Amino acid sequence: MKTEPDTPRQDPGAEEDAAPPCVLCFNAAEPTGAAGTGADVAAVAAMGAHPLLVTTSLLVRDTAEVFDQHVIDSEVVVEQARSVLEDVPTHAMKVGFLGSAESVSAVAEVLSDYPDVPLVTHLTALPWLDDEQQSSYHDALRELVLPQTTVLVGSHQVLTEFLLPEWDGSRPASPRELAVEANRLGAAHVLVTSIQLPNNFVDNVLAGPQGPITGEKFERIEAGFVGAGDTLSAALAALLAVGVELHEAVGEALAFLDQSLDAGFQLGMGLVVPDRFFWALPNDEPAEGEEEQAASPDTPPHPRRMH
Repeated sequence: MKTEPDTPRQDPGAEEDAAPPCVLCFNAAEPTGAAGTGADVAAVAAMGAHPLLVTTSLLVRDTAEVFDQHVIDSEVVVEQARSVLEDVPTHAMKVGFLGSAESVSAVAEVLSDYPDVPLVTHLTALPWLDDEQQSSYHDALRELVLPQTTVLVGSHQVLTEFLLPEWDGSRPASPRELAVEANRLGAAHVLVTSIQLPNNFVDNVLAGPQGPITGEKFERIEAGFVGAGDTLSAALAALLAVGVELHEAVGEALAFLDQSLDAGFQLGMGLVVPDRFFWALPNDEPAEGEEEQAASPDTPPHPRRMH
């Protein structure tokens, strides 16, 4: 609620003046605003929560690829987290890219002090790390962060490579098989995305060790995206923060992602950026009774719509 500068604030307990639930996001910062902390801010805010940000790494990238990274010292990462956690009540947390195995260990120690706060961990491909760096990073995640994770989020391919690296079955691993292994490592649930289906559809399934819980199928969008996984995981964390039950939160987060992708826009020459504020765009249809105004020849089409 906005107030005039000289107007005293209302009672902090008043409903209209209550602060929104807060989500603490550990993630990398990058200059396009499409992924990392930029995606977290947009998705959390779109869900009606407030983002709290801990920067773990600085990525040098454009909309097509990551060129380099500069890891933030793990002690600085911890100082960022502790300073805000000791001041602001936090209702959910999200772990994105933490930069290094050392930072994974440091962040895990912080997380251990908040066992009752839901944690969404997003796993993504890390092509900018060499094999040794990836191995040590993933080992640290498995040992230290997964035991504290409420929902592990990732694409079917990435989760299979992370959870079942020796998988050599004649068929793809099922969401239940991924969930069983994640649960063995301590994670309560997995949200498996981008499961390829016939007829140009993809499936997205929330699963536990007993099997699938809920999910959504969507028509495949023929485009490459940057920041899709961060969008989904941050939206899910925000919905848990505002008190939505897990199965409902997953459905809402998946629907939000699908619509964000459908309204995506291309900033540069690389991948498409999800539009997390598609719902705030003006209606393209003229209001009833209004005459459609002719577009000025000097006015470009709406720049944010991909479709």
